[in-house]
Amino acid sequence: MASGHGKLAAMTTTATCHCGAVTIEVPTAPTQVTSCNCSICRRLGGLWAYYDPSAVRVVGETSRYRWGDKTLDIHHCATCGCTTHWSPVDPTSKRMGVNARLMDPAIVGAARVKRVDGAADTWATID
Repeated sequence: MASGHGKLAAMTTTATCHCGAVTIEVPTAPTQVTSCNCSICRRLGGLWAYYDPSAVRVVGETSRYRWGDKTLDIHHCATCGCTTHWSPVDPTSKRMGVNARLMDPAIVGAARVKRVDGAADTWATID
């Protein structure tokens, strides 16, 4: 699945999968990322940076996985398998998650990590 969310004049931060086939451009580096321990996130190991889908540009072919309550599509590079992002099924949603682990390590290192308890289904902040 190739996608091209939004058109942004000046992208400032880029995330790429391991093989480089998928590139994600976002308007700003995240100041906070979310680490979730729900059944899927703990297996994926992603750190999620949230953006409005209209501000994100995804270039390259991804495959998707729709799970659980069927409200999110989790995207993976069709070539190397890296989890790149999740997108809402509802086109009116104003939030998507980009896997910040695909950004430069200095960007991720500068962001605060918020831990949420998805395993308990409370989504409460752990820290």
